[in-house]
Amino acid sequence: MESNIDGAIGLLGDPNRRAIFELLARRPSAVGEIADQLPISRPAVSQHLKVLKDGGLVVSRPEGNRRVYSLDPRGVSALRAWLDGLWEHALTGFHKFAEQTVADETAADIEHPDEEQP
Repeated sequence: MESNIDGAIGLLGDPNRRAIFELLARRPSAVGEIADQLPISRPAVSQHLKVLKDGGLVVSRPEGNRRVYSLDPRGVSALRAWLDGLWEHALTGFHKFAEQTVADETAADIEHPDEEQP
């Protein structure tokens, strides 16, 4: 899945697939249950689920005469690990920026103690 992160992110770019993904994050559901909560048809839900399943974000299991869909823990874990790494990188950059800003302001205060800083 790690080599397919761009594909997974792209899959969630569609608002209907994202809505289905969010519903499945709450609880596993069958196509009809999902369609009842969205303004799209059952065939459209089925098509979106196939795309999500092919992309590694959703799995299904038979339950009686229907299929119940849920998030694929492996795909979601890979997606989360990628997002966590991205977030960690962003926080590190912000931390460095904040430290440099404080250092710059401290240096300005030392060089010109009587001047008011903006």
